[in-house]
Amino acid sequence: MATRTAAQRRAEARVVYDAYLAECPARQLLDRIADKWVSLAVNALADGPQRYTDLQRRLASVSQKMLTQTLRHLERDGLVSRTVIPAVPVRVEYELTALGRMLLPVMCAIKGWAEEHMDEVRAARVAYDARADGPAAP
Repeated sequence: MATRTAAQRRAEARVVYDAYLAECPARQLLDRIADKWVSLAVNALADGPQRYTDLQRRLASVSQKMLTQTLRHLERDGLVSRTVIPAVPVRVEYELTALGRMLLPVMCAIKGWAEEHMDEVRAARVAYDARADGPAAP
C-alpha cells in the first residue's frame, strides 16, 4: 500500500460541495445569505458592533421576530458574534466575525449594484408588464 502525505489525506477527507445539488449544505448557506434581512444586517454591521435596537432602527420595517431570527441564524453560521455587556440594564451587541467580514465585500457589492441599477430594473419591469398585458400572440 502506498504511503500518502498529510496533504493528500486532507484532500481526500475534504468534502466536495456542489450548490447545484438540492441536499448540498452550500445551497442552504446560499439560501441564508440571499435573504434580504441577512444582506441588510451584514451591511449594517459593517461599521462595527451595534446594539439590537440600533439595528432594528436601521433596518426599517423589520419585525422584532425577524431580526431576532436573522441574528440567531447569522450567529449559528459563525458570521456574527453576540456579546452580552453586564450593565444596568444589560446590553447586547452584535458584530461581524472574521468570517462575516470576509462576506461583507460581496454583500456591499450586491447592495450597491441594486441601488445603482434600480432605475434600469424598474424600466425593464414596466416594459415587460406592458408586453405581458398587451394583445395575446397568435
